[in-house]
Amino acid sequence: MENLEKKEQLNQLYDFYASLLTKKQKLYFEHYYREDYSLHEIADLYGVSRNAVFDQLKKVEEHLISYESKLRLFESQNKRLEIIDEALKNKDVSLLKDLRKLDE
Repeated sequence: MENLEKKEQLNQLYDFYASLLTKKQKLYFEHYYREDYSLHEIADLYGVSRNAVFDQLKKVEEHLISYESKLRLFESQNKRLEIIDEALKNKDVSLLKDLRKLDE
């Protein structure tokens, strides 16, 4: 996975699963992925080593991917949006039944 794709995917997963992370993990993630801080800048900000920040970010990445593989919230949302777009495009109300099936 390329860096930009990976960053985008992690940000999307973070939107779903941030509440399952620790406060420190959320802070590091937001600084690194959303505010574009370097590992060194984050380490200086919190008085920890660059390696400690890197390790936390790796754990966050693993957690986010694990949560999605188990809960599939992001995948379900994308399926819903595809069905809604198709229903609107084709003015086909019967596709709403497909939405109902996703929640069963």
